[in-house]
Amino acid sequence: MKWRLLYYIKRNNYDLSPIVENHAYKEVLFMNKKVPVTVLSGYLGSGKTTLLNHILTNRENKRVAVIVNDMSEVNIDAAMVKQGGFSRTDEKLVELQNGCICCTLREDLVIEVEKLVHSGDIDYIVIESSGISEPIPVAQSFTYVDEGLGINLGEICKLDTMVTVVDANRFWEDYASGESLLDRQQGNDEHDIREVVDLLIDQIEFANVIILNKIDLVEEEDAKELKSMLMKLNPEAKVIETIQSNVSLREIMDTNSFDFEKASQGAGWIKELNEEHIPETEEYGISSFVYRRRRPFHPERWMKWLENWPVDIVRAKGFFWLATRNNMSGLLSQAGSSLTIQAAGEWVAAYSDVEKEQTLKEEPELLERWDPRFGDRMTELVFIGIDMNQEEVEERLDSCLLTDTEMEMEWKQLIDPLPAFNE
Repeated sequence: MKWRLLYYIKRNNYDLSPIVENHAYKEVLFMNKKVPVTVLSGYLGSGKTTLLNHILTNRENKRVAVIVNDMSEVNIDAAMVKQGGFSRTDEKLVELQNGCICCTLREDLVIEVEKLVHSGDIDYIVIESSGISEPIPVAQSFTYVDEGLGINLGEICKLDTMVTVVDANRFWEDYASGESLLDRQQGNDEHDIREVVDLLIDQIEFANVIILNKIDLVEEEDAKELKSMLMKLNPEAKVIETIQSNVSLREIMDTNSFDFEKASQGAGWIKELNEEHIPETEEYGISSFVYRRRRPFHPERWMKWLENWPVDIVRAKGFFWLATRNNMSGLLSQAGSSLTIQAAGEWVAAYSDVEKEQTLKEEPELLERWDPRFGDRMTELVFIGIDMNQEEVEERLDSCLLTDTEMEMEWKQLIDPLPAFNE
């Protein structure tokens, strides 16, 4: 009955305001409209809370629900905050404990969002993740069904915008610090050894709106250079320069601009691998290229190259072929002084004949680059840098490849000093 009535009302454009007080009809309306959500990410001190306060002050008559890690810095009078973390004003406040919306708190996040939406009297949700939160797990909460809880946020919410706030004044200092969250006593616990720079890059590469904040604290040319670098790291994102996180709400709310799949493929290094070259920014010497070779690295020579990483390479990521680990593809990721290698899965050429045949049938594009001897084995590494000498980098990397003589050797006999892959 309720669904028929809703269809009739919509078809005939009737004014629903006289009946919205009826709970049954409120439920119908709620079920037919997804609540948009904006997620605010950014490293500690970047200006996320300032941005949240700006939203609450200028929310343009929207009934905004807010999920935060720390309510102490949100500009809502303490007297307004009622039992259970809610206020009786137009805002609803929910505080998550433990300081980080990530895998350990995703369940709490999912539950709180569902509660807010089912309350039925909000127009929008803003989530301020902690400064040490990675954005992808938060976004996944709105994309995948939580089997354990039986909650599908995608049916009741729409992830509208993923915002990352970047501190223009401290970015390069944090980038080059070489410190972990544990070093700064900012981690979740004593086992949280994530690098600060890795967190910065993760937050930048997955956003679809980047707020370059505190530009008044840096020289104009430095701000332009950093903005150009951000656009290189994430060419899909809109980069907006701000002072004290002062931005038009139209840029970060009701944008209808976030797409999970697009964001997952939006990082500059992925676009380069997919042969979507990002134009160079010659004015600031920012450039990128893909190093592709169908010959494996000699483990000792490549280890030496990695230990003497060129300072002009800002970001590198991609897959590599190592002679001594011939069946396993490696994944390299570098940002600042942080460099990791890990397993990326077996080469298709190393599959059993049955699995190989099935995979090539399902992914015929692999045959376009299939080598008769080595199959799909190859190195594809993306390098993004400032004043980077591409020719010199390529020459030095080429010197790390196996020679013609070594190609005919038994590769397992080579000494391999590289750390074991973490699968």
